[in-house]
Amino acid sequence: MYTLHNDLLKINIKPKGAELCNILSVKNKTEFMWQADPKFWGSHAPNLFPIIGCMKDDSYIYNTKTYHMPKHGFARHNDNFVIKKQSDSSITFSLTSNEALYKLYPFLFELEITYTLSKNILTINHTVTNSDEKTLYFSLGGHPAFNCPLSKDEDYTDYYLDFEKDENSQSYLLNMDNGLLTSETKPVFSDGNKINLRPDLFNEDALIFKDLKSRVVSLTHKTKGKVLTLNFKDFKELGIWAKPNAPYVCIEPWLGIADNETTDQNIENKEGILSLKAGAIFNASYSIEIEQSHLV
Repeated sequence: MYTLHNDLLKINIKPKGAELCNILSVKNKTEFMWQADPKFWGSHAPNLFPIIGCMKDDSYIYNTKTYHMPKHGFARHNDNFVIKKQSDSSITFSLTSNEALYKLYPFLFELEITYTLSKNILTINHTVTNSDEKTLYFSLGGHPAFNCPLSKDEDYTDYYLDFEKDENSQSYLLNMDNGLLTSETKPVFSDGNKINLRPDLFNEDALIFKDLKSRVVSLTHKTKGKVLTLNFKDFKELGIWAKPNAPYVCIEPWLGIADNETTDQNIENKEGILSLKAGAIFNASYSIEIEQSHLV
């Protein structure tokens, strides 16, 4: 376990998958991250690369050859992340292509994930370097899960997600049999910019948004106010998810999306896929800000 801390927060990160697993108040010991109870979901905050969600038949085509790819990619469970840089306030993990990964993903790359703690804000930066002589195709994203409710005397329905702007975006539905994206949508916002949390909200799997106006969303208690705010300025798509009736909520900034039911499976045609020229470098970050009132 690797640790960052200051007078307000203590952050723990597991080397496997470079996964964030604790955001803990130093003073009152409040834990803001979901603690991976396998009864519901045994992860904290997986890093998603080089794809988001499911691919049709867990596979894709590149240069007429078919490759296998697990849901959300191979980074989240990977044991080969190494520490590249470390200071009192920041730590950078690096994953590079190797022979085993090349069989899944025929590109030479480096993925760096940097956690930086500044007062009550944790910033997670992603750097993708194309080390190859051909175009790199990829997606990336976060999957952080937050405790909700935060204390035992509260209910899940005491909370809502508060977006910075009024939204008319609808959630795209997944095919429950294969995890692929359909063309069907459903409305989920109330009062213009709120999503009220309730135990059955995710009975049809994740809420998936392609065209939000907001780039800031807060987990908020109806009477006690904001708990934390996620700023995802560099990310186009957003997922919201939890297992039904589970005491957490995932707020997931994405650059990419699950395969559409109509996909031809060619990775360069995949909806939401990013392309990076040979030798180029790509950066994207999001931040998690814990409200000061919950740290005293």
